[in-house]
Amino acid sequence: MSTIRFEREGALGILRLDKGRGNAIDDALLEDLARWAVEAARDDQLRGVLLASAHPKLFCPGLDLVSLVDRDREAMRDFMGRFAQVLWGLFGLLKPVVASINGHAVAGGCILALTADSRVAARGAQIGLNEVKIGVPLPWSVVMLLKSTVAPGALTEVALLGRNFADEDALRVGLVDALAERGTLEQDALARLQEFAEKDQLAFGATKGWMRSRTVATMKAHETETADVWLDAWFSAPTRERLRHMVDSLKEN
Repeated sequence: MSTIRFEREGALGILRLDKGRGNAIDDALLEDLARWAVEAARDDQLRGVLLASAHPKLFCPGLDLVSLVDRDREAMRDFMGRFAQVLWGLFGLLKPVVASINGHAVAGGCILALTADSRVAARGAQIGLNEVKIGVPLPWSVVMLLKSTVAPGALTEVALLGRNFADEDALRVGLVDALAERGTLEQDALARLQEFAEKDQLAFGATKGWMRSRTVATMKAHETETADVWLDAWFSAPTRERLRHMVDSLKEN
């Protein structure tokens, strides 16, 4: 798998996002994550997974706009459908998953982190969902994921205002569950994962599955029928202008 690295730490595994443009989400990353989720579910020796980044300062900046901005409507429909399927697979994994957020996790990066059971962030790391600011709604599956993760009172700030959060503010709204100093982040996140992994596997997996089954079913039930609204927004003139500006800035850097 060219965009991720999987490392063993005894019965635990570390899944590192490891691709260009700071782990921006493209076809290859979706394909690798989808394949890995199936393999992880089948691996009886794997008791827990740490979702991390190989990049020193970034977790994931979201969709790879450079590779996506010129795609037509049906190509984007296909891409977003596969993105939703990856979320279903990660969120529905019956083994414990902890996200180790070493740097900015915005838009799609925040979404990937939200599939975990717990999120530990380095101090100073920004996390948030800026889709509405760009001009696209949060996809249906993402809204369901967010509602199952973040307290109702924080949804306006996170989803409708599209703010980024760090440190205690990220804790307050529920986008992260713990903070760590950058130098001890992975160690602290692995310790949290170990606490999950020590539980009886059958009891943990069944309970997690029952907790998340309704959300996953609702994701799958309405993702397709809501796709056109997202696509209408993505291809609207104001959003296209914002996207082009963002892509030009990325290419300059």
